[in-house]
Amino acid sequence: MKLRHRSLPLCGMVVTIVIAALFAPLGYASPSFMSSEPIVPKPRHSRLFRSALQQENLNEPKSDLWTPLVNQGWKPCTNSTSTWSSLPKSSGYIQVFLDGGLNQQRMGICDAVAVARLLNATLVIPYLEVNPVWKDTSYFEDIFDVDHFMEVLKDDIYIVRELPEEYTWSTREYYASAIRSTRVKTAPLHASANWYLEHVSPVLESYGIAAISPFSHRLAFNNMPGDIQRLRCKVNFEALTFVPHVRKLGDVLVNRLRFPAIDTKGIKGVGKFVALHLRFDKDMAAHSACDFGGGKAEKKALARYRKAIWQGRVLNSRFTDEELRNQGRCPLTPEEIGLLLTALGFDNSTRLYLASHKVYGGEARISALRKLFPQIEDKKSLASAAERARIKGKASLSAALDYYVSMHSDIFVSASPGNMHNAMVGDRTYLNLKTIRPNMALLGQLFMNKSMNWLEFKAGVVEGQKNRLGKIKIRKEKQSIYTYPVPDCVCQQD
Repeated sequence: MKLRHRSLPLCGMVVTIVIAALFAPLGYASPSFMSSEPIVPKPRHSRLFRSALQQENLNEPKSDLWTPLVNQGWKPCTNSTSTWSSLPKSSGYIQVFLDGGLNQQRMGICDAVAVARLLNATLVIPYLEVNPVWKDTSYFEDIFDVDHFMEVLKDDIYIVRELPEEYTWSTREYYASAIRSTRVKTAPLHASANWYLEHVSPVLESYGIAAISPFSHRLAFNNMPGDIQRLRCKVNFEALTFVPHVRKLGDVLVNRLRFPAIDTKGIKGVGKFVALHLRFDKDMAAHSACDFGGGKAEKKALARYRKAIWQGRVLNSRFTDEELRNQGRCPLTPEEIGLLLTALGFDNSTRLYLASHKVYGGEARISALRKLFPQIEDKKSLASAAERARIKGKASLSAALDYYVSMHSDIFVSASPGNMHNAMVGDRTYLNLKTIRPNMALLGQLFMNKSMNWLEFKAGVVEGQKNRLGKIKIRKEKQSIYTYPVPDCVCQQD
């Protein structure tokens, strides 16, 4: 039984109403950004683009692009290092309330399992907050396979789907209405294991339950016991799988990408594809404070959006566009991603799967990419409305489908860093799958050099990306194990 008591928080409703009021005069349809924008972006790199179109038809694709990564000396290794013969008596119930999108919540789930283990507590299936922008009301069990989750972790922690009757008062609404002794809201970012032992254990001892909110990035990556680190890896890479209907639809999409009968131009498919996370929605564009070629209309629209969402306070807005590009802080546009892929050696026979929400600027923004790579697909082009019915209107399920397809691609590329980029890099590193991580600072500088010809640009790209095609990076201090799983989540090959 699901606890269907959740509603959009009042503050989220107010934000949504305010944003709708601000955007209505502009002809926009509130922050779901589902309607088309009255902005026509201009190509920013016309000379390179014309050369790319010509070169693409002359050059043979680089054969090693599709070659799988060589063995890098590591293998997945998440078996528990605990010496427990059986689980100790539970100290009480742990609840967590997770903000953010799918991938931020996924990392929070992993940390919640680790905290429950640290405290010898029973974890209640995590509660996913309603995002006031995306307004997705999906529950954990709508996205993730709960039975699999509980089965994989049964020897590591106690997990319950719901609280027992004596604790059913412990709800999101209960904690939103007043200060409560059972709510822990002071957990610092990247808190240590000792912090939880000192501050949450007493709550469990006194009340038998502790609700931790907020719980985003609330557990450190350093100075953690080895078995706790390994457990976080186990949750992320083994316990969290999507619900069967998402996996089934994902398999359908992957099959259609690999084995299309005949495409629209009568060309048989080659059986390989690139998944491209084209992270270029309005939220990203506004937060970056960069100029993307949409002229005054775009600048005004993004300024209004920043005002509505962040009261105009965006750190990057203190820098000029040139400074931001030199620092690699500007997300790559579809045009720039197309030039990057062409310079690396992909040609117009390459099949691209777009794993993205709606692109800011719509088809006008994507058109340059489509000219370079006409075989672009997404979930709407590959699956019928009836096949997509169960994910319709569900941002998290839609993202889960894109994630699943991307994990099964031959190569994954992300247009800019973010939660999906970070999660995907870690997941594919764990399985030694090829991933292209754009060198944002280098590309920003190359694109600003308007005198550079195509051969110079291509040479710069190839040189700058040569160690960013899937080569394992050892995790540095404070970096996330979910993005850099080596060495915490792997073992050396024998």
